[in-house]
Order: sequence, then structure tokens, then C-alpha cells
Amino acid sequence: MTSTAQLLMRDKFETCLSVCRQASLQILPLLSIKASEGKDPQWFFQQLEQARLALGSWMEVAKRLNLNDAELSQFTLLLRHFQQLVPQYESGQEISHNQLISALRFVSYLELVRLRQPLLGYSTDLDTHSEAQQQKALRQMRALELMLRGMINKCYPSQSQLVNKLKKQLGADCVRRWLKHGEQGDVLSGMRFSELALLVVDKKEFANHYAEILHSSPQLNLFIDQRKTLQTFLDDVREIRNNLIQQPPLTSVQLVLLDSYYHECSAAVQRAFDEGRTTVNPSALMAADDAQVQAFIELAQKKYREAGRDTGEVRDTIDHPDLRHSKKKQDTGETLRMMMWCVPGIALISIAIFGMYFLSDLTNEPALAQREAAKVTAIDSLPLSESAREKLANIGITWEEGNLRSAIERGDSTVVRLFMQSGMNWKVYYTESALAADYRDALYALLQYRSQMDEERPCRRMVRTISQAMNDGQSLTSLRKQFLQTFCRNPEVIEWQKEDLERAKQRLSAQQQRNSEPAESDAKRAAEIQKAIYDAIR
Repeated sequence: MTSTAQLLMRDKFETCLSVCRQASLQILPLLSIKASEGKDPQWFFQQLEQARLALGSWMEVAKRLNLNDAELSQFTLLLRHFQQLVPQYESGQEISHNQLISALRFVSYLELVRLRQPLLGYSTDLDTHSEAQQQKALRQMRALELMLRGMINKCYPSQSQLVNKLKKQLGADCVRRWLKHGEQGDVLSGMRFSELALLVVDKKEFANHYAEILHSSPQLNLFIDQRKTLQTFLDDVREIRNNLIQQPPLTSVQLVLLDSYYHECSAAVQRAFDEGRTTVNPSALMAADDAQVQAFIELAQKKYREAGRDTGEVRDTIDHPDLRHSKKKQDTGETLRMMMWCVPGIALISIAIFGMYFLSDLTNEPALAQREAAKVTAIDSLPLSESAREKLANIGITWEEGNLRSAIERGDSTVVRLFMQSGMNWKVYYTESALAADYRDALYALLQYRSQMDEERPCRRMVRTISQAMNDGQSLTSLRKQFLQTFCRNPEVIEWQKEDLERAKQRLSAQQQRNSEPAESDAKRAAEIQKAIYDAIR
């Protein structure tokens, strides 16, 4: 007899298949592929391959769907995984939890594709969702985060030892930020979800502390590597968490996907708890009262207001601060070496051109001798027919958003300009470290391509970042002012910055009336910072 759980899973899975068929009938015509009937995921993937061949490249497919290269790659990757797990399906067939998760992940991405391309109007609703389901999602999100905190805390005898370890792993600056934004005596509470997850899924940390807890669990096996499965799930949870904190309610797909992720992660830890291999009890975390859940959400929303969306992907490994610094030096060194190889080549070309021009000057008519020699630059020394993307490829840099961000952070203006010329979009928050280091050439290159900046509402985050930098002793440089004026000079931003300034003045006035603070108080400094930013954008 089929269980109730299996019936529910099958019903959700068949709804996902129906969404996939409906979406394929709207997506394929945009790619010049005619289809009268939507079929299984394998058929959909084959049709996309045909569209790629007909249009000439995946880049053309991406343009038709208003996706960038990374988004299209993720879209095809999820569809490929979906069709591999479910090559064929007959109604009534039993469904595994991994097959359902694979279907949900793809349908969730179909929501993004629909958002990017206004011509698409398919529905991704799996079922009606109630306020009770939204509250359950909040509880699950809280339980997942506290479960990660609990697992990490149990690896260290005391909070001070954990803090010292984090300083060695991630740097004292990060630890100070977490202690400032977190709860008293709990450094982990100040972390973003991606940073918390990284401490668990880091290859060394997982092998040393968490593999033993999870290894015997039948869950977390969507991929061959259990650690990789957990990393993928937690990164998806990060995106769902962003939406839950920023713009609730969640869609029905996100609700079901979060429920599946919670079941997979918590069941593995719960089994370890029941067998006495850990003291972290997910069931107890889910049994929190409404006040505890509300307090957790308020703290999460406070962190969101201060730092913006959690945009950091859950990575494979923790990069030590010294290693990150050495990587930047290495990247800069590679660029310099490339330029050193280019300069002799340019010199030889220039000598050859001058020689030919000199010879022609001796033999040709005087009028011909008046022609000017062609100018050659480092970038133009590559063949003129090459696009900016090809030039990037020739110096070993793939056309990926992460590589653009790395180039900005290390101030590599040559690479940044090539990315801009090739049409890559960028976001203001990529420039935070570059603004702190005052990498003028790279930042001016971005300002020249300001129309390609596609971050939605960047001002809150930018103002907070600059405010924190000024509070730490940095100055409001001319470049920071220019960025504020370029992207934040609009009535709405000016109005809320004016309100922030008024609140800062009120706090300063209240302290001065109490006469309990020194002249150079934090309140005075905060008021001066808010005024400087307000003066810059008004």
C-alpha cells in the first residue's frame, strides 16, 4: 500500500513536470523552435540543444531569454540533472526524495527565467499556501541556522577558543564585525548565513568535525559527495533566506523546496542525536515558541538593513586572509608579466612599421610620406578582429562575473575595461574594497560604463558601507562622493538620508543634554558622517 508521504511527493513531482511542460511551450518559441506539445525533461533539454545549434551559440540562447552566461549555465545544469534523474516518467510511478528535489530546484529556477523575460507567463504554483506554511518556513529557517551554530560551537570548548580560531581562519577584521553585529558572547550570531555555512562545508572542517556525524545518514545523497550535497542545499537555502527576510511571503515552490532541504539536513543530524553522536537536537529547535521565532527574524532583518543581501556563495574552502592577499598579488603579477611580454612585441612591431615607413619615404612621392604611422597600444596589439571577450580568453580569463569582481577588487583596470567593453553587467557592491584602496583607474572605467550597473537599489548598502568605513577612520574620498552622486542622487534616497541625519542629530542632542558623554562621542561622529554623506548626494 502506498504511503501518504509517497502520495504527497508524487503529487508535487507531477505538478513540477506539468510546470516544466508548460514552460517549455513558452520558452522554445522564443528560441525559434516550434513545439505543439510539452514532454519530459529529456525532450526539453534536447530541444534546447537544437536551439543552440540553430542560433549558433548558447550566448544567443541567453540573449533571447534575457539571461547572462552564468544564469543560462545554471539553468541548463539544473535541467540536465533533472533529466538524468528522471529520464522517463509514467503516471503513478514511485518517486524518490532526490527526484523531487531535482524537480523543485529546476522549477524554482524557472521562476527566475520568467522574471528575466517578460514574454513568459507560465505558472509555477504547486499548491495554495497559507500563513501557517509561511510561519513553518520561518521556524525551519531558524532551526537550520541554530543547528549550524550548535554543530560549530560543540567543536570548541569555549567561546574564546572559537574566536581565536576564527581570527586565524578568516581574519581579525571579520571577527570584530561579527562581534559587533551579533549577540553578546556569541560570535556566530553576527555572521551571515553563507559565512556560517562555510564553516561547516569547508573541506577540512567537514572532514575533521562533521563527516563523522553525517556519514551514516541515508540523507544528503543527491550528489555522490555528501559534503557537496550539503553545500549545494545550504547555498540554495541562502537565496531562499534572502527572500524570506527581504520580501516575504515565499512562493509555493520555495516553501516546498525549503521544507525538503530542512528534512534532508535535520534528519541527518537528528539521527546522530538519537544515536548519541551529537548534542544538537533539531526537534527541540523546531519546538520554539512564537516569541523566540519573532526575535530571530527581527535580528535577521536588522542584519539585512545593516549589510544588505547575503550575496556570498557558500564556497568549498575557507581562504585564509594572507592567502587571499597573496592571490591578489599573484593575479596582479600575472597581469604585469603579460604586459611585460606585450611591451617588447609592441616595440618590435613599432620598429618594423617605422622601418617600412622610412623605406617607403625614400622611394615614394613626398605626398605619401606625410601619412602618420599607426598608433599601437597594449590592448590593441591583439588582432583588431578580436572581440573583448576573445582578448580576455587570450590572457586566460573566462567571461564570468566572479572574474570581473576579482579584477575590480585588485584594481586591474585593463581587465575591468575589457569586461565592460564585452558588455558584462556589474554591481556597485563589487567596488567596496576597490573604493577603500582608492583604485582610481579601475573605478573610473566602471563609471564610464555606468549604464551596465544592474544592482537594484544599491544606495542603502553603499551608504552603510561608506559610513562604516568612515567610522573606522577612512575618509570620504572624491571617488566615493562620485559614486554616491552617480547612483544615489534621487529624491527618495536624499529624503531617507536626510531622515538618517536628523535621527543622528537627535541622538547627539540627547547625549549632550545628559552631559554623560565626552565631546568626541560616537554620536557626534555618527552625525558628522551622516551629514557628510547627505551633503554629497543632495
